[in-house]
Formats: sequence, structure tokens, C-alpha cells
Amino acid sequence: MRKIKYKKGRKAQPNFYEYTGNHKNESVAMQLFVYDENRYEEYQSVQLDKVKSELNDVNQVNDVKWLNVHGLHNVNLIKDIGEMLNTEPYIIGDILNTTRRPKMEELHDTLFFSIKSILPADDLSSIRVEQISFILKENLLVSFQEKKSDFFTHIRERIRMNAGIVCKKKNDYLLYLMLDAIMENFYITIENYEDRIEALMVEAKTNHRQDVLIRIENNRENLNFLKRAIVPLRDALFSLKSFQDDNEYDGIETANYTFFARLHQKCLELLEQIDYDLNSLDSASHFHFSAQSQRMNEIMKTLTVVSVVFIPLTFIVGIYGMNFDNMPELRWQNGYFIILGIMFLLVVGMLFYFKKKKWF
Repeated sequence: MRKIKYKKGRKAQPNFYEYTGNHKNESVAMQLFVYDENRYEEYQSVQLDKVKSELNDVNQVNDVKWLNVHGLHNVNLIKDIGEMLNTEPYIIGDILNTTRRPKMEELHDTLFFSIKSILPADDLSSIRVEQISFILKENLLVSFQEKKSDFFTHIRERIRMNAGIVCKKKNDYLLYLMLDAIMENFYITIENYEDRIEALMVEAKTNHRQDVLIRIENNRENLNFLKRAIVPLRDALFSLKSFQDDNEYDGIETANYTFFARLHQKCLELLEQIDYDLNSLDSASHFHFSAQSQRMNEIMKTLTVVSVVFIPLTFIVGIYGMNFDNMPELRWQNGYFIILGIMFLLVVGMLFYFKKKKWF
């Protein structure tokens, strides 16, 4: 979810589509699951003609069908899928445009969902982002991934093993499982950053170098990025409640709204944790600045004490550095040692006085 910048582009036709993501070298493939409570069929590297025949099979009208597409740079394929589903053109544009804000939209008998899947990079210094979109229509769920990943491996295994209730439910429950799997990545990412934040909190108290502040700011930027990805999802899940109340959209079974309410609750928990982590980073930053100021004050205090100690000594040296003929002390036999003793006692007396006043 990069920052939106205006670019003066070419004058494209209204139905011009372009993939804006970074995964343009990924292989494009489709996988189709067709299942009900008693059986399932799985098709790897399926072609669109086969998908159409399965959708039009009168013997499988009530079966749940899950079409998973990974690799979005084949724009013509995405466009053909949209035409097969009679999807609005701007929905296809939202699937291909990975800079858009996560959203949820209901169009008559179709529910469109887009979400950002976020995981920490291998070096933990940045975040890996992938946009995943869903189209829920009748008994069909289509998921669009930018690249092949293992987000939904456990869901596939549940379908193959007929484990749990996934095969007993419709495609709305399948959508819930997939959204929940993506949200688990948020927890993983935040947990990684919490470990780093705890280390930064400790380091900020002992390390006075500038790179600590740089790492604090990098973590703050990444957490704010996470927040920007979760807030739209929270709003989208909250708006599902209105679908339950108005009774106009029947793509989600009434009993399954509870599962989406759980996802909404998870969003709230994630946002609360992010706010807590951001406050922790603010505390670490403030402590670092306070420690720097305290350290500077200690240095200035030491320099001030040294300066005050040497001021009277400089005064004495200045007096006896004057070139007057009538200075009797210059002719004393032990005058040099007497003046040194006076200067020593003066220094000791001043240090004793400062220590008694607890000025250092």
C-alpha cells in the first residue's frame, strides 16, 4: 500500500486494465476446488474453459466452488474471469491496482473483498505486502493472489480431509476462513515488531547513538503502515452488520455473520496492540531525548565546575603576570610556593563547598 502519487499518464480507454504490483514475473495458474459435504474434486492448473463447464454443470449447482488465481500480470485472464462472472469493470480494475485501499463492496448478488496480506521481510527491516482480492457470488468464491503462497494450505487440507465444518458450510464460511488466515499474518508481523520494540526500549536507555532513533522511526513507520491496512478492513467488517440488518443481501448465511463479527473483534485487538506499540516507541524516543539532555546537562555541569575552579586561579595568575616594578611578593624567597599553596587550598575549598551543596 504505497503512497498515492499523481502521475500524468496516457489517456486510456475506460476499460483499460493494468497490473500495478511488483510480482510481474510470477507464473500464472488457477486451481479449482468443487466440494460438498460428501465429496470434493480438485483441479490443478485448470483452464478457464474447464472452470466454465464446472460452473454450468447442472449436477453441481449446489456444490461450493473455489477458484484460486495466483499471478495477476496476465490482465487478459483476469478480465475474462470478470466477464465470466458479469463483474463490474471497476472491480477488475481494483483487483489489478494494488495501490488501492482495502475495501469491501456489495453489488446485488456479488460481494467484493480486497485485503492486504502483510508479513515481515527476512531481515525484519521492512514489510512484505501482497494484495488478495475475493469475489463471492452464489456458490462460487474466486480468490486473486499476486503470487503463489501458502496462506491457504491448511484450508485446502481441511477440504481434502473433510475436516471440521468447512465442507458442511457454503462459500461464505470459506471466505471467513481465508480472511482469518490472512489476519494471522498481522499477528505474526506485530509479534515480530513487539520483540524488536522491547529490545529498542532497553537500548534507548543505554545507547546514546543516533542510529537508535533511526530504528525507532523505521519501526514507527512500519506500524503505521500496518494500521493503514487494518483500519479499512475493520470498517468493511463492521459494515457487514448492516447487511444482516437490512436483509437485502443473502450471500452470507445469517448464522455465519457471527464468524465475521469475530474477525471484526480481531481487527480491534490488532489496532489496540498497534496503538500500544506506537506509544511504547514514543516513550522510547522521549526517553532517548531525555537521556541525551540529561547527559548533556551532566557534561555542562562538569565543565562549569572546572571553569569555576579555574576562574580564581586565572585571576591570581593574571595579577602576578602584570609587569609592575613595585610588587613586593615577587621578591619573597618562598613567594612561589606560598602562592601555589594558596591556589591549592582555594581549589580544595571550592570542591568541598560544591560537594556539600551537591552540585556534582
